[in-house]
Order: sequence, then structure tokens, then C-alpha cells
Amino acid sequence: MKSFEELWEELNHKATIGSSDSRSAELIQEGPHAIGKKIVEEAAEVWMAAEHESKESLALEISQLIYYLQLIAISKGVELEDIYREL
Repeated sequence: MKSFEELWEELNHKATIGSSDSRSAELIQEGPHAIGKKIVEEAAEVWMAAEHESKESLALEISQLIYYLQLIAISKGVELEDIYREL
């Protein structure tokens, strides 16, 4: 289990190294269009899980959406503090 901040740090690290065996780094290289498509897909899955699935399924879908949201933010140079400032 990891926190929001720990995931952020892990994704930042993967973005910095740009490892070819990392799907996260690959998506960052592909840019906002590729990541955005995943965000739209995951957002729909969150909605469907909320309507028709268990609490556990919903939690999983939310965690995946958070992952892609963090990934797009990192790819565009948004800092965690920028997000917190807007909350």
C-alpha cells in the first residue's frame, strides 16, 4: 500500500529516468493524448463501478484514475504543490 505522495514520487522518478521497460515512462513519452485517453477510460470505469460494482471494485478503479491523473500532471510539469494549492 502506498500514499498519494509516495505514488507521486515513484512516478516522478520513472519520468526522470525514462526507463524503456516502464509503462509509466512510456506513457509520459507518448504525451498527454495517450494519457488523456486512459483518463477518460478510467473515469468511465469509476462511474460504472460506482453504479454497479462493489466498494472494492470502485476503490480499484479510483486508484487507477488517480494514477493516470498524476501521470498527466507530471508529464506537463505540474507540481504536487500546484494541485494542493487548488484544492
